[in-house]
Amino acid sequence: MRIIIRYFFRALRLVLTPIMLISEKLSTPAAIDRPAEDQKEVDRACQDLALYQFKACPFCIKVRKEMARLNLNIPIRDARDNSEHRQALEQEGGRIKVPCLRIHNEQGQDEWLYESDDIIAWLQQRFEAA
Repeated sequence: MRIIIRYFFRALRLVLTPIMLISEKLSTPAAIDRPAEDQKEVDRACQDLALYQFKACPFCIKVRKEMARLNLNIPIRDARDNSEHRQALEQEGGRIKVPCLRIHNEQGQDEWLYESDDIIAWLQQRFEAA
């Protein structure tokens, strides 16, 4: 019985993943427009960030849509299919949970921010146009 349930959910995931990804593409909001100099500064600040995520995770999709709205070029690291990123998330972040935003601060330390709502609130506070 367990194997039937396992295969049922794998099949469901195979069907729903493309639907979720298409839905993301169709519903992603337009990016805010910044002056070129401001956008360069934002891009520079984004180099100190990394989003660990799974491609079809609904909470990761929520964060990626907000990143697109804020016009942020944050590197995205797939913790599902890339064992190196998964290992970094587990060893440095403390757990394999996505989405997770790695913030490299001025002191050279990494802060690991979990929970999509917390990540979105941090991004809005840091990058929202005044």
